[in-house]
Amino acid sequence: MRMKPSTPDGERGARARVPLRLGLAGGGTDLSPYCDEYGGAVLNATIDRYAYAFIEHSEDGQIHLVAPDVGTEEILSPDINALSEGQLTLHAGVMQRIATQYGGSRVAGLRITSFVDAPPGSGLGSSSALVVALVEAFTTWFELPLGPYDVAHLAFEIERIDLGLAGGRQDQYAATFGGINFMEFLAGDRVIVNPLRVSPAVLNELEASLLICFSGLSRRSEAIIEEQRRRMSTAAPDAIENLHRLKRDAIEMKEALLRGRVQQMATILNRSWDAKKRTADEISNSKIEELMEVGLSSGALGAKVSGAGGGGFLMFIVPPELRVRVTSALNNAGGSASTVHLTDRGAIGWFR
Repeated sequence: MRMKPSTPDGERGARARVPLRLGLAGGGTDLSPYCDEYGGAVLNATIDRYAYAFIEHSEDGQIHLVAPDVGTEEILSPDINALSEGQLTLHAGVMQRIATQYGGSRVAGLRITSFVDAPPGSGLGSSSALVVALVEAFTTWFELPLGPYDVAHLAFEIERIDLGLAGGRQDQYAATFGGINFMEFLAGDRVIVNPLRVSPAVLNELEASLLICFSGLSRRSEAIIEEQRRRMSTAAPDAIENLHRLKRDAIEMKEALLRGRVQQMATILNRSWDAKKRTADEISNSKIEELMEVGLSSGALGAKVSGAGGGGFLMFIVPPELRVRVTSALNNAGGSASTVHLTDRGAIGWFR
């Protein structure tokens, strides 16, 4: 498909913003080969942390890739094949795919700037959200006829297939659709996103009960995911059964949420964390366990790590009246705890 011509002048630029997410239940069941054989199920919710991408013309005709949050700026030749020489592999992957699929020369002479409201390895789906933001920015810039399923699937293919980065499927769809979604991952790359209609009172109670805490550890999830895949591929009984447990937990968590049973959600959260730790050896560590114990002993009802594990953010469900006490205890233990707000909007793109 050819890109529709756009006519931005020297002052015009495309912008995109997409939310990060909390994995409430079912994470890991969106990985192949499990979801291909058994079908995966994930419940997640987007939060008020975002990935941003901006596109504008460059004055010198070169390709400029700028990521101030990680302190990187690169100037590359307009030859699209030169992009692989840079450090910003996500940016390069998106540009190469857009060029290949929608017309090569159009990506030359552009300046692409991005940043994310969370560090790499946060467990909030930040890398995938950045890819979605870049895709959404290009979709806006070139006025591509892509709907949300198209954007999410394209981002998934760029990250997992083109770049060969290990991971599941939920992050790209959460960032694109936004809100609280129950997602089903089926054979043949079929994905069904079911937005949940949760009452305002229940949403308020859940939001008032949520607390996130950065462990201080940024981790690369590839080793954990590869171990999970290896256990799935060898049909290790304990790994498969724990993934079945995680999928059942996603279904039960959805039902508890729709009924407003936040305390039951906390119980499921604890059970899911126990099952998830059994799918790979490096999912937990002494720092994570210490923060978990501090949070639970100071009043939290349930806790788990958001994302693959090994570091990043922990998520707690806390009685709202005890949230300040739990926050203080976690911060005193070396964590960085904060409240979080749920969002109902996914990827958006606009011209400035």
